[in-house]
Amino acid sequence: MVCRLAVILTLLALVSAPGVARAQDTKSSGLAKQLAEALDAKKIDAFAAADAQNAGTYVAVLYFPGTQILVVSAKYSQPRMLDDLLAKKDYRGVYVELSSASITPTKVFVMDTFADGLVAKPNGGTASDSVERGGTSVTFDGDWKKAKQSEADYMKAFGECENAYGQALQLLLAKLKSTT
Repeated sequence: MVCRLAVILTLLALVSAPGVARAQDTKSSGLAKQLAEALDAKKIDAFAAADAQNAGTYVAVLYFPGTQILVVSAKYSQPRMLDDLLAKKDYRGVYVELSSASITPTKVFVMDTFADGLVAKPNGGTASDSVERGGTSVTFDGDWKKAKQSEADYMKAFGECENAYGQALQLLLAKLKSTT
């Protein structure tokens, strides 16, 4: 009886291990899940907002339920155009503009696979998150050697991206909760 229980517990641990390995405690993990829930509740797949703390900066999200969150934050050379799109609630339009015509050095574009926050070292075989900052891309696949970096540099880049993503998610959540 004890042996059977041990075998069952071991099998349960093995089956649930990929999910546990993927879910690393980061600021963005909880925020990404909250944003996904808020978008689901409002039945929308895109949202955008102006960053009141940084004039001319905007943040937009494109959400693929249960699959991926794409977030872009950047300054935009024609803020009035984005303000008009926001007034019309054309959030997808804001996303498209920021993705394609933002001021490159200010741009942060996050591809959050699984919509669960950034993960520095995903479990082997799972998709990786990636971030483009100021024209430079980094993939968080846990293989810093492939990227010709030290582990310390890789983790520093992850921390910076995690911080920027967390700020963008917080802004989106706050604005989304304040809209009707």
